Amino acid sequence: MGCYKYMEEVWRKKQSDVLRFLMRVRAWEYRQGNKLTRVSKPTRTDKAHRLGYKAKQGYVIVRSAVRRGGRKRQNPRGAVLGKPKHQGINHLKFERNLQSVAEEKCGRKFSNLRVLNSYWVNQDATMKYYEVICVDPSHQKIRNDPRINWIVAPVHKHREMRGLTSAGRKSRGLRKKGHRANGIKGGSYRAAWLRRNVLRLKRYH
Repeated sequence: MGCYKYMEEVWRKKQSDVLRFLMRVRAWEYRQGNKLTRVSKPTRTDKAHRLGYKAKQGYVIVRSAVRRGGRKRQNPRGAVLGKPKHQGINHLKFERNLQSVAEEKCGRKFSNLRVLNSYWVNQDATMKYYEVICVDPSHQKIRNDPRINWIVAPVHKHREMRGLTSAGRKSRGLRKKGHRANGIKGGSYRAAWLRRNVLRLKRYH
């Protein structure tokens, strides 16, 4: 087995003594730093390379911390001033997953970079930590590489904000294929519903 295979095995056994110790020490270290920190190299090299990272100029790794838990509704004193249906305050969940939120935070801070992908690295009682792979679209090494220069096109600006990254597509329910994806054909379940429920008549002149 190659070294990446061994690394993969280590990360798969998260309850092992080695990883529990490492993660405890790293969680302490991450808590001392900023919520968004650029790191010199990926913590999980095997995972980063599987998600498109290359150890060359133009690629940047950013560690992003997000607070765990649901999303409490922002109403003063919990007063909704509306119908009883909307009076819930505490037991609400955010529509997207925390990984997608971590990518968005990174994309806002490093707005000159394009978010390629991200992966989980650590968590403690209050925070989850993800490492986000970013690409510099103005770097010549990126622009000249046919495997990644698709991300240079303006249409990929802030793809993390529009649910186009892997984590974003997951929260949109787009991970399915085949007959399971009938409800999301056409890009989303709204698009599928619209296509089936709107009457379209051909016009003749």
